[in-house]
Amino acid sequence: MTRLRHLALTAFISLSALAAPARAEEPAAAPAAPPPAGAEALPPAGAEALPGGARERWEKLSPEQQQALRDRLKAFQALQPEQQAELKGKLQRLRELPPERREEILRHFEAFQRLPDRERRMLLEKFERFRELAPEQKARVRAAMKEILQAGPRDRARYLENLRRWRDMSPEERDAARQRFRDRRNR
Repeated sequence: MTRLRHLALTAFISLSALAAPARAEEPAAAPAAPPPAGAEALPPAGAEALPGGARERWEKLSPEQQQALRDRLKAFQALQPEQQAELKGKLQRLRELPPERREEILRHFEAFQRLPDRERRMLLEKFERFRELAPEQKARVRAAMKEILQAGPRDRARYLENLRRWRDMSPEERDAARQRFRDRRNR
């Protein structure tokens, strides 16, 4: 897995846990329905009650960006109350992170978005399989990834070569390799 792919996976994992709600909830200040013709430049209803700077940010958006936010608001409002509450909680956790961590998450998300569709789909599928793992298996995967990321270039290259060889093996060859590993471990 290339460094960019790893960053993308890390970004997706982080964002799926934290940042997705930001996109769903951010337009809360925008009206639920598109404005009447000619009213695109007007601030949304209730804009005077927005937290500091929100109205100014709204006014700086293009009409297309404002409409995109309205659409996101509609999608958010269509969710079940439990889903809305879950997303709001995740958004709150994101906002409570140190600025450096939020910036890192954003960089990873942007790197993920730049990947070709095929690679993004592949990462999403792998992430879904990861989510289905038992907690102790997830912990082992996280520990292994942390170890790989902290390893020097030579060790990381050796790991990637071993991974490539593993992927090239047939299922029977993998079973045999697993058995040899178990035998060595039990000696």
